[in-house]
Amino acid sequence: MASSTGTPSGAGSPRVLVVGAGPVGLTAAHELARRGLRVRLVDGAPGPARESRAVAVHPRTLETFDQMGVVDGVLARGRKNRAFTMYARGSRLVRLDADYGTMPTRFPYSLIIGQAETEAVLREALARLGVGVEWGVRLTSLTQDRDGVRARLEHPDGTTEQYEVPWLVGCDGGHSTVRKQLGLPLLGESSETWALADAPVSTDLPPDTIYWLHTGSQALMMVPYQREGYWRLLDTAPGARPGDAARRFSEKLSAGLGRPVRVGEPEWTSVFTFQQRMVPRMHDGRCFVAGDAAHVHSPASGQGMNTGIQEAYNLAWKLAMAARGQAGRELLATYGQERVPIGKALIGSTRKATFLVQFKNALAGVALPVVFTFVRNLGPLRRAIQRKVLGGMSGLRLSYEDSPLSTADPLTGLPVGSRAAAAAERRGDPGSEALRAELRDVRWSLVWEAGGPGEVGRGAAAAASRAHGDWLSVRTVGEGTSGVAGVPDGPDGPGPLADPDGVLRRALGLRPGGWLLIRPDGYVAAGGAALTRRALARALAPLGPPAALPSAEPEPGLDPASTASPELRDTVGVPPRVLEAHR
Repeated sequence: MASSTGTPSGAGSPRVLVVGAGPVGLTAAHELARRGLRVRLVDGAPGPARESRAVAVHPRTLETFDQMGVVDGVLARGRKNRAFTMYARGSRLVRLDADYGTMPTRFPYSLIIGQAETEAVLREALARLGVGVEWGVRLTSLTQDRDGVRARLEHPDGTTEQYEVPWLVGCDGGHSTVRKQLGLPLLGESSETWALADAPVSTDLPPDTIYWLHTGSQALMMVPYQREGYWRLLDTAPGARPGDAARRFSEKLSAGLGRPVRVGEPEWTSVFTFQQRMVPRMHDGRCFVAGDAAHVHSPASGQGMNTGIQEAYNLAWKLAMAARGQAGRELLATYGQERVPIGKALIGSTRKATFLVQFKNALAGVALPVVFTFVRNLGPLRRAIQRKVLGGMSGLRLSYEDSPLSTADPLTGLPVGSRAAAAAERRGDPGSEALRAELRDVRWSLVWEAGGPGEVGRGAAAAASRAHGDWLSVRTVGEGTSGVAGVPDGPDGPGPLADPDGVLRRALGLRPGGWLLIRPDGYVAAGGAALTRRALARALAPLGPPAALPSAEPEPGLDPASTASPELRDTVGVPPRVLEAHR
């Protein structure tokens, strides 16, 4: 039975090759290893990167890191940001403070942390699971058939290796060899050239907010690091002059803020032309792509790394279940079905964010003060903008409501497709802490309010635990409950979630007899007002026949194929390449 923290990979467990040891590849490797798979992680670079392109970890990613068990290490290395302040030609326009009132979360802020620091935390966590990075090992080609993948790896000394593995995950960046070998086109357009710099800045600005500054002709951004006096600087119009970044940033920042700013010699600079492109599908047979290997876009809203981490987390539990025979191959199709539409929406939102961040309009110097004076003085409008901006950046409003895995309207409880972590945001409450710990489990979670009458519910919960306890955690809430009749309690088995004051039940929206089925990535898959074998069988049907729920007595209509969505019914027996076609 899998535990909440996972165990190092066993000798007989399925194998996965992960290509690319950035934050996306590290997340994929960690979550596959935490579920008992043998993971080999290779990267063509000679060692860890020292520079940090991505510097913002948004709330939903922090929730994901919490579920992975690594959030404390990340928080210790970053600075919490709760505001966005705008200047134009020396005048402060508005400060938009974080407002997560409509998006409950335990992490109501974005964390400013260099990508290199995030990667270091993930490497340390991965090492605790017995997996290290093979640096300087480059994938040069691959072929696959219905039984496995053959990867050609080139080592630092020039020697080559033919490595055969059942599954391969490509997280090897914007120039992905995996993507090219699979023939996945990267569709879209080229865009603007921007410049980044990490540098010491002498300024009296408080480092508790991100700053957007308009000089009258162009815009810049300043993001404070935890390291005192150091900032990430972004120039949306770097020009053609090479070198002397400190002087150019000093002049432009001074013009935007209306006060002297001195930028010291940067520790790192980069001038790059970003693109807005993505693949039409993210799965080909036994190979997958995630992160920049699947989509590249503007850094304007800080979504690239965060989206890639969410993709890796989405894929890992599905691949682990399919590889271990706990679910059918149709589960793997849902990776692309869920994530391709999100990638398309991301391209659109980052295109808008890019326009707003660089804002080259010649009338900006006149229009911006007028517009934002109105915004600043009208509270409801300001709060609406704050929530709109935060909702798009935070990842907290992402929902899988339309996923094939979201099989029913719960009738009670959190909405299908929504984050269960929204019910675990109250610090110090035993119920919130219990759910937070439950979400760190590598398994699905069936949470049943057992306080009302329900021998039928107890039978369904007990049957589910006995049949699928290796990948399904059955938990109870409700006054006077001590677990499920006929099923032993224990730290690794079904049992009650602490909820002495009923706060958790109210947050989950569970009435007596109600239930919720929560996916391993923390999203609600199904639920209902009364737990029955029929209802639970319907909820588990999209996972495929291995996940079918045995019934004490034959009941009509419980054939998993008959209760699955039309898309999944049609995929039974279809080759993996075809399964990826998203809805």
